[in-house]
Amino acid sequence: MSATESARATGGQRIEWQTVTLIAVAWCGYGLVTLLWAELGWVVAAPLGAYVICLIGSLQHEAVHGHPTRSGRVNEALVWLPVGLLFPYRRYRAMHLKHHNNDHLTDPGNDPESYYMDPQAWARTPAPLRLVYTVNNTFAGRMLIGPAMAAVHFLKDEIAAIVAGERKIAGVWLIHLVGVGLVWLWVTHVCGMAFWQYALLMAYPGLSLTLMRSFAEHRAHDQVGCRTIVVEANPVISLMLLNNNLHMAHHEHPGMAWYRLPGYYRANRERLLNDNCGYLIKGYWRIIAKYGLKPKEPVAHPLPGRAKY
Repeated sequence: MSATESARATGGQRIEWQTVTLIAVAWCGYGLVTLLWAELGWVVAAPLGAYVICLIGSLQHEAVHGHPTRSGRVNEALVWLPVGLLFPYRRYRAMHLKHHNNDHLTDPGNDPESYYMDPQAWARTPAPLRLVYTVNNTFAGRMLIGPAMAAVHFLKDEIAAIVAGERKIAGVWLIHLVGVGLVWLWVTHVCGMAFWQYALLMAYPGLSLTLMRSFAEHRAHDQVGCRTIVVEANPVISLMLLNNNLHMAHHEHPGMAWYRLPGYYRANRERLLNDNCGYLIKGYWRIIAKYGLKPKEPVAHPLPGRAKY
C-alpha cells in the first residue's frame, strides 16, 4: 500500500486511535473470557468467546485494508495472533484483496470468497456431496457445517500449493503455526482449558459468526453493483462486524475506516441502494427467518457466460 493509499485508508490520520482502542479492548476481552471460562461457565463463556474471536477477525479485516496505522507491519503485529486458529493472516490478506476486484465478485474461478461452483464442476459432483453443499447454502447449514467445509477446502488448496513448491505460502504457514502454538500455550497452560474445548466451543462458533456476515454478502447478478448487500443490523452485531454489514459501502470504499462507514452510508443511502438494485435486508433475523432451512441460491453459478467477468 502506497503512502497516499494509506493516508486515504486512515482518513488522513497517522494513527487511528479509535481502532487502536478497540484492538486493546478486544484483546483484554479475549484474555478475560479465556481466563475466567470456568467461573463464567460455558453457557456464558462460549458465546462471549465466539463474539470476541469474531471481533478480532473483523479487526484483522481492518488491518488488511490499511488500519489503524500507515504501516502494514505494525497493523499486522497488532492483530495477527490466530485466535480463530484456521486462517494465516497473510494468506487471508492476499485472498481478500483479490476478492475486492468487484468485476469478478462471485465468479468461482476468480473470487476466492465465492460460495458458487462452476456449473461443469457441479455436474460432476457426486449426489451425497451435492447435498452437503446445498445444506451449506442454508443459514443453519452455514453456521453448523460452514466452518468445517471452509477448513477442508482451504487446507486442501494450501497443502496442494505447498507441495507444488510455493515456498512463500509455506513460510506464512510456519509463522501461523507459531501463532497457533502461542494460543495453545495460553489456553492450556495459563487458562487451564482443554484445547479441544477452545477449538470447538470458542474458535469454531467464532468462525460461524464471521460466516453469518458472508452468508448473504454477495449474490450472482449480471450487473456488478447489484452483487453486494446492505444489512441494516443492530449495534451489537454491527460492532462485532465493524460495520461491514453495510457491505455495499465497504466495497465502494474498501479503505474507509469502520467507524466512518455508518455516516457515509447514511449520507449516501438512497444512491447506494439504487446502485445495488435494492439488495437490502433489515437485520440478520430476517435472513435467518427466510433462509434458515432454505438454500439462499443454487450452488452452481446461475449466470455462466452472462455476468461481466
